[in-house]
Amino acid sequence: MNKDELLKQVKTLKELKVMAEELQAEITAIEDSIKAEMTEQNVSELQVDVFKIRWTTVVSNRFDTSAFKKVYMDLYNQFTKQSETKRFTIA
Repeated sequence: MNKDELLKQVKTLKELKVMAEELQAEITAIEDSIKAEMTEQNVSELQVDVFKIRWTTVVSNRFDTSAFKKVYMDLYNQFTKQSETKRFTIA
């Protein structure tokens, strides 16, 4: 691939990422609107035509690595494994 083709691909990629961000903002706005309606109706589930909409609380338990590290630094270091990944960025 020559420089002109690569430049064209980079520009296209940047444009698509901007479009994706705009779409995500629109998606979030619509979701927030639906959530506001559900809050107003004081429901966690709605049936709209063939669609069932649920907005429920989900409880999860996560390991607090920061707190563990503060209290048990030696043990944390003993079980820490280094990993390597590649990051793709365009600035």
